[in-house]
Amino acid sequence: MKFINYAMAVASACLALSSPVQAEIPLANTIEAVNVAQQGNEIALRIDLKEALASPPPGFSVANPAKIALDFQSTANGLGKTSQVFNQGDLRGINVVQVGDRTRVVLNLVRNMNYKTRLEGKSLYVTLSPIERLADSAAQRTTRFAEESLVGSKHALNDVIFRRGKDGEGRIVVDLSDTGTGIDIRQQGSSLVVDFMKTTVPDRLRRKLDVTDFATPVTSVETKAVGDNVRMTISPKGLWEHNAYQSDNQFIVEVKQIVEDPNKLVQGSKVGYQGPRVSINYQNGDVRALLRLMAEELNLNAVISETVTGTTTLVLKDVPADQVIDIIFQQKGLDMRKKGNIIMIAPRDEIATREKLDFESKQQISELEPLKLEQFQLNYQKASDVARLLAGLPLTGAGAAPASGPSSAAQRILSKRGSAVADPQSNIIFINDIPSKLEEIRGFIRSIDTAARQVLIEARVVEAQDSFKRELGAKLGLINSKSSEILGTGINIAGGKMTPAVTSGTTTTPATLIQNPMVGVNLPTPSTGGALAFSLFNSSFTRILNLELAALEEDGIGKIISSPRVITANNVKAKIEDGTEVPYITAQTSSGATTYTVAFKPAKLSLEVTPQITPEGTVRMNLTVKKEEPDWTRAVSVNGFLNPPIKSSIVETNVVVENGGTVVIGGVFITDSQNTVDKVPLLGDIPFLGWLFKYKNDTGKRRELLVFITPRVISDKMRFD
Repeated sequence: MKFINYAMAVASACLALSSPVQAEIPLANTIEAVNVAQQGNEIALRIDLKEALASPPPGFSVANPAKIALDFQSTANGLGKTSQVFNQGDLRGINVVQVGDRTRVVLNLVRNMNYKTRLEGKSLYVTLSPIERLADSAAQRTTRFAEESLVGSKHALNDVIFRRGKDGEGRIVVDLSDTGTGIDIRQQGSSLVVDFMKTTVPDRLRRKLDVTDFATPVTSVETKAVGDNVRMTISPKGLWEHNAYQSDNQFIVEVKQIVEDPNKLVQGSKVGYQGPRVSINYQNGDVRALLRLMAEELNLNAVISETVTGTTTLVLKDVPADQVIDIIFQQKGLDMRKKGNIIMIAPRDEIATREKLDFESKQQISELEPLKLEQFQLNYQKASDVARLLAGLPLTGAGAAPASGPSSAAQRILSKRGSAVADPQSNIIFINDIPSKLEEIRGFIRSIDTAARQVLIEARVVEAQDSFKRELGAKLGLINSKSSEILGTGINIAGGKMTPAVTSGTTTTPATLIQNPMVGVNLPTPSTGGALAFSLFNSSFTRILNLELAALEEDGIGKIISSPRVITANNVKAKIEDGTEVPYITAQTSSGATTYTVAFKPAKLSLEVTPQITPEGTVRMNLTVKKEEPDWTRAVSVNGFLNPPIKSSIVETNVVVENGGTVVIGGVFITDSQNTVDKVPLLGDIPFLGWLFKYKNDTGKRRELLVFITPRVISDKMRFD
């Protein structure tokens, strides 16, 4: 909170009174005497004047320090002195200050009090009464970061580090020996003072740091020992505000620059009103006088238009001074314009009319101002493209952006009389325009004529396959060389015929069995695998039991990795493809005749990306990754030619990745499981022995596709990433 320095006001008033010019000003009224009387908890003041007042004087009160000020217009100080001590209750005394044609009476109080005024003849009665209210938490005071009970015997500073924040703020990081260190921070003049209570500092930290090169609001940080304490003095520049906080053993002070807002009376990044709090009892007083009072309270240089007239009545308690001005503006239809440290207050219509005349005069000047020719050498941009931008024409070619917004005439950067001519050979652009526009164009070209940063985009497409296959089957047969009846059922099993061994010379042909159709089970595995076979037969080879077991088990694991890479400029689309095109046949029938034509389908791995480097150093990307391949296992025959379908995996997304980081932007996981059992009815259901009469096939396939993206910003000789 900011308050008036009344001592300086009294001193300046005394100098003004001593001036012969002030003595010659004829005033209509004079303060002749001031009397005080205490009545219980209240204090009554009687101010006698030479002439009766038409209305009570405007006044306001300040909470800290507790004071009440009354302004008497066209009134001189006839007391012969500028101060008077009473020491009556909560009233210490008064200061009477005359400046120009008005006199201010300041009541110095022990604590904040309410006041009422009334007129009786030529006297003004002021009644002071005590008030009970909560202490103003926003008052300017010392901020403490540790309770007195927590502050131990001795503490120490281990290190003091200065850093520049990401928003340009100055950050002072202090490493403490423990969390119980008592810290007081306050604003003292134009500096920020931090006291570390009962703390020591090593000799290496007793120094003054010049931090001007960090380009922050802080210019220096000085640390020194003061008695049993350590004092740190932070010296900022310009308009600034601070924020202090403690995290464990680290105490951090941030000093941030305030960007001046011309529409705010009190500057700062906080939302809402921030001026010093005042209390006003203003009964049917002049608006101009009240605005002047508030401007003085806010230390503003104000120019109030002569058209600001009228009276107002305000009864406000503990209200920010800038909010009081805002209330007056709303009541009286006023507005302000700020130029530097001077504010101009006038009715809204008057300000709008004045600004309209200013704009019209500037437009007339631009239509009459002589043109000037200037040439610009471009290093990175094409002169023809810049000329089209200045003229409000859309770009053509790969770098063209889609048209949007108003018409091209409204997007002209050149003035109505300006023109731009580009020379493609020397890449120089010649601009003929008024000097004010040339300055704007110079800044525009400086902003866009920069080297584009390059980005390397690496994509890894990983396809993993895991297959499993298990087959189990049996082949069971019975061979009989003689016909025999089965268990007296009358059903005979056809027999075979055994041929005896024949010897011819030195060659002997062994005995063989000519089999009739077998009676048995034939359920072997359909593919090649391991087989186990054995036969049981009697001594005369009349009956043979043949059993063949076949099994197959396959495991397959495969991985295919594709890694396309592409380098492109910032905000420029790039595309890379690798693959082939598959021909396929299409048939068309017309008038009973069928014609066949050949067309091609792409089956490629492609990467399409548009990168954008953010101010934080990360990379934002619009990505499209496609992986296509023909599936010949499902091909369709057309006129003797195979037309395979195209299997494709596509990922389209927009992601933000840190420089050099890797992110998985998509994945496809497919699982295919098949279980098949072929068996002989009834016999295949027999426990254990049923495996001789059935065939089982278990097949499992898993396919996983992952896409990894890694962007890398390519640094040049003058840039560090």
